Amino acid sequence: MNARTIEEITAVVRAAVRAATWAPSVHNTQPWSFGVDGDEIALRADSDRKLRVADPDGRELLISCGAALMNVRLTLRALGYEPRVRVLPDPDRSALLATIRPGAAVAADENARSLYAEIEHRRTHRAGFTTLPVPERLLEALVAEAGGEGVRLTPVRSEAAIRVLAAVTCAAQDVQSQDRLLSLELIRWARPPGSSRQDGVPAEGYPRAPRRTSPHFAQRDYTHGHPWGNDSDQFFSTSTGVVAVLTTKGDSRRNWLAAGQALQRVLLRACAHGLGAAFHTQALEMFHLREFLRQELCSQEYPQMIMRLGVTFDDGGGVRRPVAEVLEEGPSKAASSP
Repeated sequence: MNARTIEEITAVVRAAVRAATWAPSVHNTQPWSFGVDGDEIALRADSDRKLRVADPDGRELLISCGAALMNVRLTLRALGYEPRVRVLPDPDRSALLATIRPGAAVAADENARSLYAEIEHRRTHRAGFTTLPVPERLLEALVAEAGGEGVRLTPVRSEAAIRVLAAVTCAAQDVQSQDRLLSLELIRWARPPGSSRQDGVPAEGYPRAPRRTSPHFAQRDYTHGHPWGNDSDQFFSTSTGVVAVLTTKGDSRRNWLAAGQALQRVLLRACAHGLGAAFHTQALEMFHLREFLRQELCSQEYPQMIMRLGVTFDDGGGVRRPVAEVLEEGPSKAASSP
């Protein structure tokens, strides 16, 4: 490998890590770190950013890290390299979730390039959507994106099923809002106006007085009594949008990582066509409610994400920790793990 090739690989690896930091994560916790040794990238779970009350098993953490892994894969493909990925490569290192190397040179396909272009543009939406319809062919494309990772995305067609999902979400939100430990954990990731933090949910990331949709899906309360939120005009944000559920056949750590990768593919494809996504994980953080949904609505598959998709004019910015804060470079850094 000559000096120019080494420089090229170094640039590609750093681009992949930077792209990974733009993945979605629960409460924007960004629960990942990376090690780089030569051309190998190690993706690791950051246990200090785990939601120990809401997510004791780390399911949401691994879904978040799976989304970051997808960004690494897409970056390598878009820049002309075949990603060589090993998922959960060492059972004795539970925090080491994957290792990735740029493999053989390949021609980047149009799909990889189009998804890669949306990585830094994608945002989480926390309100209703406009009444503009979501084309059926686009929904089919989103289903196919998830299917490419062995995960099922199901747009919910039944009005009764949508009402059930909305009701369960609202019930879970009401219960969680009365739980002191859950509330304190949420407060940790709620950023007040003017905060310089580069993680968590910013006060401008949700409307001050969101309009109710019908049926209504409860949002997280990041304000804890403060008059926070943005004052953007919500006049057109009256639609629930398309409700969809992401499910897997199993419920292992490998399944959670796969769900995160599928989720990110869906979100980036949606973003490329002007769609936003809102997430509702409250019910999935409560075992009995999640099990109810699995048995009654998900054909025995495990629900990993409940989301709404729709057209929005939301163009808010995003915040991410700098690459230097999440990256360790040098010999043994890629494979090391607590």
